Amino acid sequence: MELKDQYFHSLLKYTKALSVALGFRDLLTHLHSKRVMGLSVQIGKHFGLSNNEINILKIAAEFHDIGKIGIPDHILLKSSAFDEDEWSIMKQHSEIGEKILASAEVKGAQHVALIVRHHHEYYNGLGYPDKLAGKNIPVCARIISIADSYDAMAETRSYSRRRAHSEIMDILHQESGTKHDPELIAVFSEIIETSQYKAGHFNPV
Repeated sequence: MELKDQYFHSLLKYTKALSVALGFRDLLTHLHSKRVMGLSVQIGKHFGLSNNEINILKIAAEFHDIGKIGIPDHILLKSSAFDEDEWSIMKQHSEIGEKILASAEVKGAQHVALIVRHHHEYYNGLGYPDKLAGKNIPVCARIISIADSYDAMAETRSYSRRRAHSEIMDILHQESGTKHDPELIAVFSEIIETSQYKAGHFNPV
């Protein structure tokens, strides 16, 4: 899928309002999404993605959690762990996000929407919503999955503590081949040490 500059900028204009809306709904998710976008682009460039693929990755990464707009406040803003039913509802955010982005009548929106849908798939096929595995998961979704996981562990939430960089890397290496693409984890391991998004180098709020 080619996302030429004019289509990229059109889609960017459409999604700008979504970014503002997410910021009002859930500031932590909004800031997290900005960092995931920046980190995903660093991974993608180091991995050798084309400029076209980077354009697609930028939008999909920034809006990977846009579906959380459709999650009820009592779940989205809950200060403790989810029960089984709440977790089932929270997992719907990837499909909701797909529908939101796919509704844009702009070339490239459908492709970006599919990446958003699949950013919680696992490399071993045990993720959601479609249990895709390996290279069947779009490469941009596999990249976002790593950036999303890293940043989520690097920030403090009411129900989880902030982890140090070394601890996060240990977890990600343990998840290599199960949750994450081993080839991309190797790339991530190279770029994160000098990245401004390295845990402890940014203010996670």
